[in-house]
Amino acid sequence: MNRPAVASREDWLTARTRLLAEEKAMTHRMDELTERRRALPMVLVDKDYIFEGRTGKATLADLFDGRRQLIVYHMMWRWDLDAGCPSCALLLDNVGHLAHLNAQDTTFAAVSRGPWETLDRYRERMCWTFPMYSSLGSDFNYDFHATLDEAIAPVEYNYRTKAELEAAGLTWHTDGEQPGTSVFWRDDDDTVFHTYSSYGRGGDILIGTHHYLDLTPLGRQKHVGEALHHDSYGAAESRCH
Repeated sequence: MNRPAVASREDWLTARTRLLAEEKAMTHRMDELTERRRALPMVLVDKDYIFEGRTGKATLADLFDGRRQLIVYHMMWRWDLDAGCPSCALLLDNVGHLAHLNAQDTTFAAVSRGPWETLDRYRERMCWTFPMYSSLGSDFNYDFHATLDEAIAPVEYNYRTKAELEAAGLTWHTDGEQPGTSVFWRDDDDTVFHTYSSYGRGGDILIGTHHYLDLTPLGRQKHVGEALHHDSYGAAESRCH
């Protein structure tokens, strides 16, 4: 266990204020990146996608639920588990009260290739109340690089080609289900545009659990790939609250 060294209050305060200056500099840098992210141009979505959810079939425009912006989390489907990826579940467990997003003209939804009936049972098991949809049978995951199959489309993940991924030793990102987040804009006539997507560690900013742990001496004691479904830790954690 990486137990911190013991110091006097004066020495601790000196170290803490030095770190605070670095934290503030990083915050300014993140603010600049956020501004540049918002300034990205957007691309027309010129293909019809059909999803399945609790109320039946839905288009991409329907997923906005009448709002201007849509954030989609691409949840990896684990066909071997007949369930969602535990690491993706960790991220989705950290989705907060949607009223705060909805009040700012933004809808959140999770999309996965899991068959709808199985996906809905999994959603209930995980106690999730946010909108969830199955994209099985559509090109949505392939077009937004959340499912990779070179027999269907050229492999691209996190803006790297298959050759670039292999050269970087990232062979696990060249086939199958992958995590990601995509953002869309809807005009009044239901024309939809793609504004942003992030992959890999781009999802890290969405995992509040990790950021709480980053405040502690032990930090993140498990890699995100070692995450378990929250109902696998014990009976007390398996109940819906």
